[in-house]
Amino acid sequence: MRLKHHGRYDYSPIHQRPAFRWPNGKKLAFYVALNVENFSFGEGLGHTPTALGPPPDTRNFGWRDYGLRVGIWRIFDMMDSFGLPMSHLINASVCETMPQIPERIRQRKDEVIGHGYTNSERQSEMDEPTETEMIRHATETLAQHCGQRPYGWMGPWIAETPTTPDILKEAGYTFVMDWPADDQPFWMRTRSGPILSVPYPIEINDSPTMLSRQQPATDFHRMIIDQFEEMLALADQQSLVFGISMHTFVAGQPFRLRQIRSAISHILNHPRFSEVWVTTPGGIASYAATLPDGIVP
Repeated sequence: MRLKHHGRYDYSPIHQRPAFRWPNGKKLAFYVALNVENFSFGEGLGHTPTALGPPPDTRNFGWRDYGLRVGIWRIFDMMDSFGLPMSHLINASVCETMPQIPERIRQRKDEVIGHGYTNSERQSEMDEPTETEMIRHATETLAQHCGQRPYGWMGPWIAETPTTPDILKEAGYTFVMDWPADDQPFWMRTRSGPILSVPYPIEINDSPTMLSRQQPATDFHRMIIDQFEEMLALADQQSLVFGISMHTFVAGQPFRLRQIRSAISHILNHPRFSEVWVTTPGGIASYAATLPDGIVP
């Protein structure tokens, strides 16, 4: 069998790369990403913590809607108490019907990442004109309501078409988060020039951990701490990226929120926390783009 290759980037073993440090000599970049997702009623794709019901499946739709009505506000308050920024991977449709959410994002001066129009569809099923128009509409909607246009993108369900990076580059995006292939940023090829890939955690991520694999919240607590401790130790040799990914309807449940709050408290009170750069994916991308040629693979 002849293996196909995407042609977007070359193989680069991490131990053979030039060393660099994050701003002010920091070793480990740390960000918290919140997926703010909106779903169509009775149709399309949707997360579920239990068995699917017959359409319109009010039980699972209501559970997802809980994240926007309740969960996100508890997450906002928790992150306010820590004094930490967030990066919001947000469906643009949220802004059209729930203006209180982009208003809180503006108040916090958080970062906005493009995340499609709704999570009831995958862009991987779109043709190029449809995908191009969806990205344009989502970008303009987020810019209008959030007070900033997004420069980073992660597709709903982390899905792409063969031309997604090309379309994003041509739409003015500078980085993508669909390729969880590394612990450092790396450059990808597009038909219009390079675009940066910023690491996004699909393991330190509440949805696959507690929904897909059905692990308890206490496991997620332990995973966050173990990931942080090990990556901080590895970052003595080379700078790395450590992210935590949450969803409003998963992390926003009180019993899970308590475990996440405890894990983040552990990080913030760590004796080596002064070596950690608290940032966002956009901050990582902007800094990586200033490094000399050959540093970022």
